[in-house]
Parts: sequence; C-alpha cells; structure tokens
Amino acid sequence: MPAFITFGRILFAVLFIYLGATKLFGIQATADFIATKVTIPAALAPYTAQLEAMTAMTTPQLLAIAGGAFEIIAGLMIALNFGARFFSLVLIVYVAAATFYFYDFWNQAPPENGKTLVDALKNLSIIGALFMIAGYGRDTRTAEPAYGDV
Repeated sequence: MPAFITFGRILFAVLFIYLGATKLFGIQATADFIATKVTIPAALAPYTAQLEAMTAMTTPQLLAIAGGAFEIIAGLMIALNFGARFFSLVLIVYVAAATFYFYDFWNQAPPENGKTLVDALKNLSIIGALFMIAGYGRDTRTAEPAYGDV
C-alpha cells in the first residue's frame, strides 16, 4: 500500500479515535445529549429496562459507552488496516444514523440551521471518505497508467 494512503488512513482514523475517547471520558454529558435527541421505541422498552436493571445505568449512558467504544475500535482497525472494509462500511451506517438523529437541519428555520447544515455536510464528506476506504480495501493494486486508455 502506498505510503500516502497509509498516512491518510491513519490521520482519518484519528478523528474516530478522538471522538470515541471524548464520549468515554464524558459519558454523562454524552448521555444527556443522546437523551435529548433519541427516543427509545416502545417495542424496545422492556429490553432496555432489563439492561438498565442489570447495569444500573440509563439507556443513554449505555449508548454513549457503546458508541464511544465502537468509534475507538473502528478507528484503530482502519488505522491498522485490519478489517478496514468491514469497519468502514459499519461506520457509514453509524455516521449516517448519527447525522439523521443529531443534525436535523430540516426542522430548523433557514438562518439558524446554517451550522447544523454544515455539520451534516461534514458528516456527508466523512461518509464519502469511508466509501473510499471501503472501495480500496486491503488488496494491493497493480500499477495503472495515469490517464487510462486515452
């Protein structure tokens, strides 16, 4: 794998490692933010009640821990190029769901939704980079001419 791709993959993975660590170091703040944006469906309420009783934590706290741990693990796997395709595909779903739940710019008035819209577009570009990682994978590529069959 060329050095630039390896270096870019490591720098890209730092984003998820950092975000996961901040979620884990500030579990209560993350859980409070999750509680304002995500509602647990009624069909899952009995199961979440059992999890809350077993762990003595609220569902948003459990989601904060699971999200933070997943981001750290996925970031490390992408940086180390171990299961990078799988983890980038799962991160695509994760980032898309996070964008839908946390950056709902369509529910805000046009002048005030600017920051939220930009954050959603940043997540869209992250999804694009994850698609590139998923498309490139771990296989070595043969040398291709610069301009193809021109």
